[in-house]
Amino acid sequence: MTTATIFLGFVGPWQWIIIGLAILLLFGGKKLPELMKGLGTGIKEFKDATKSEDEEKEKKES
Repeated sequence: MTTATIFLGFVGPWQWIIIGLAILLLFGGKKLPELMKGLGTGIKEFKDATKSEDEEKEKKES
């Protein structure tokens, strides 16, 4: 069992709705798309960085 599985096992659908509403209330409707865009950009940069490191590792091994 992974940590994510254990965590998601404790949080049901109603809890996710409450968490979403709390985030919406804290940041507001106008700020939320900007936050999601920033999160998406961060994830993309992380994937690109790990991909480039894997490619460099493969080049060194060859």
